[in-house]
Amino acid sequence: MGIRHITDMCSHLQNASRARLGLTSLPNTKYNLALALALHRAGFIASVTRGGPHPPTPEALLTHEPEPVTSANVATRRLWVGLKYWNEEPVLKELKPISKPSRLVTASLSELNRVARGFPAGYMKGLQLGECMFVGTDRGVLEVREAVERKVGGLVLCKVK
Repeated sequence: MGIRHITDMCSHLQNASRARLGLTSLPNTKYNLALALALHRAGFIASVTRGGPHPPTPEALLTHEPEPVTSANVATRRLWVGLKYWNEEPVLKELKPISKPSRLVTASLSELNRVARGFPAGYMKGLQLGECMFVGTDRGVLEVREAVERKVGGLVLCKVK
């Protein structure tokens, strides 16, 4: 997995959330898209849209039809991510990468089960209330509780508060 893209995405989304941005863009890679969709399923971000170098209008975010990707425009494709706020506070308070390019952290099913119940396992601390951890598996990017339910382990990507 392109772990460098994931760590860059984590720092970018955390900085955008702290700066109170409504919409931010990320490079359009399959790893960024998989993690962004997992964050969207978990309720941390409002929307994920593929687009060009300029942001789509707010009205077009839900009905935006992206133009087809060709070899001429592939370098300009972006993921436009809508950030979520509740009572003027960002929903995405902290996004911390667990695996880094210099140290990939993998976890077995038993380790993920311990972390999901709040106990530490290896390099990972247990999850507290309001926290989620995302794992890259052969079935895509899953939240740790989904991975335990589906009985799969994998590469631990990040922890979200």
